[in-house]
Amino acid sequence: MFRQTALLAFALLPALSSAQVSNDFESGWDQAAWPIYAPDCSQGGKVSLDSTTAHSGKNSIRVDGGGGYCGHIFFGTNKVPSGDLYVRVFLKASKAFTDSHVTFITMPDPAQGTNKHLRIGGQSKILMYNRESDDATLPDLSPQGIASSKALPTGDWQCFEYHVGTDGTIETWLNGAVVSGLTAGPGITNPNAGQWTRSSIKPKPSGVYFGWESYGGDTNTFWYDDVVISSSRVGCSGGGTPGTTTTTGPAPSTTLITSTTSKASTTTTTSSAPATSSSSSGCTVPQWAQCGGANYNGCKTCAAPYTCKYSNDWYSQCL
Repeated sequence: MFRQTALLAFALLPALSSAQVSNDFESGWDQAAWPIYAPDCSQGGKVSLDSTTAHSGKNSIRVDGGGGYCGHIFFGTNKVPSGDLYVRVFLKASKAFTDSHVTFITMPDPAQGTNKHLRIGGQSKILMYNRESDDATLPDLSPQGIASSKALPTGDWQCFEYHVGTDGTIETWLNGAVVSGLTAGPGITNPNAGQWTRSSIKPKPSGVYFGWESYGGDTNTFWYDDVVISSSRVGCSGGGTPGTTTTTGPAPSTTLITSTTSKASTTTTTSSAPATSSSSSGCTVPQWAQCGGANYNGCKTCAAPYTCKYSNDWYSQCL
């Protein structure tokens, strides 16, 4: 009997080492399981259940992102695998990325320090990663680095996947195809990952949140659907049981409960940019936005009281 029990326990070990959370939002938006996330401040952004567009079924989650840092808002979960993290989400953006830095997925990352995040977003019109602790980007925002990534198409659903490994590996797929500029880690050759690999930090996300964060004045609307968070890649056609949130492993299993409201219970206010001052050119750059760098042709005068701070040859920012 003891031997049978031991064998049974051993057989269960693989299941306990994996985890999966999935949701297609067909049963609604459970705000307890998928809460709003907006650290520090929130002005101008909102999250709602949208029954007018979806990748599958009829429902998706809509995020209206405001301009400026405090216009940020996200929704998501802290139920993530303890080992390798794979995320698959179908998303739709209403506007193309500009040269300004924005984020549409943010992950609290204790490996970087308290209240620091691993971010996925856009800058220089392409998809990119950003490490908050040292502001490193993947890829480097050089002409070669920019060419190694891809723009995010607008107006239609895109399958976006990424992998964050315990050994520091970063992998990214757009509609099933590898994005070479958005790869890094052991055994990966990426000549445009100089900034990223200068640090020995190995990301360890403690949550995954979808939404919008803008470090300039950019606004956007994103829709998210058919989310899978797993310890292995599921691909664009894979996923969990529709309409449910499931976990396998140390995290307790939960079942999605239909939300009685279609919008987040937050107060929405009009966001405002930081105070600006006039310049001889008639333009000013708000806090957090780009103000210089090679091939940058935008406004270079920061709004008061901010100054343009050099980050690297390709990027300076109003701080």
